[in-house]
Amino acid sequence: MKKQLYRAAAATVLGLSLTTGVVAADTGNISYTGPNSSNAIHTHRTNKVRVTNNNDIDLSNTNNQSAYSGRAEVRHNTHGGDATSGDARNTNSTSANISVDNSSAGGSGMDTFNTGSGFGGGSIDTTGPNSSNRIDTTVRNTLTITNNNDISVRNSNDQHASSGSAKVEGNTFGGDATSGDATNSNSSSFTINVTN
Repeated sequence: MKKQLYRAAAATVLGLSLTTGVVAADTGNISYTGPNSSNAIHTHRTNKVRVTNNNDIDLSNTNNQSAYSGRAEVRHNTHGGDATSGDARNTNSTSANISVDNSSAGGSGMDTFNTGSGFGGGSIDTTGPNSSNRIDTTVRNTLTITNNNDISVRNSNDQHASSGSAKVEGNTFGGDATSGDATNSNSSSFTINVTN
């Protein structure tokens, strides 16, 4: 009677050892599990990168110029000489070179998705009969890049040039009266490069 009880108890312990061995892990290796065991390695990674570039470029150039040459007159003289007025000139030169490069921002965002050679996977070996083994690796990558480029260029040029009057009058012997040139010149150059 005692032998039968011992055998029954041993069978119960053996039955328990056959039904255990359920193992789950995030990464790594699973080995030496019992029969009828369920073994799983689950690796899940979610990468989200949001890049926003706001480029606000505002160029404003205002040029106000006035040029007047003096008046040249020869008058009321017995012997009038020459009268010459000088030149009046305006010059202006504006140059702007602006470069904006946002391409590296998107590249750095993609670098974040580099999971490396050691990410995920794993190994399951030396499991018992009728075991269920599973390795599950899931990677979700989301990259959102928004580029807002607001470029405004305003160039205003207001120029005035007047040469003085040249008069020879009221003289017995009149000389020459020469008024100078009045000149305005303006040059504006804008170069804008935006790389997204």
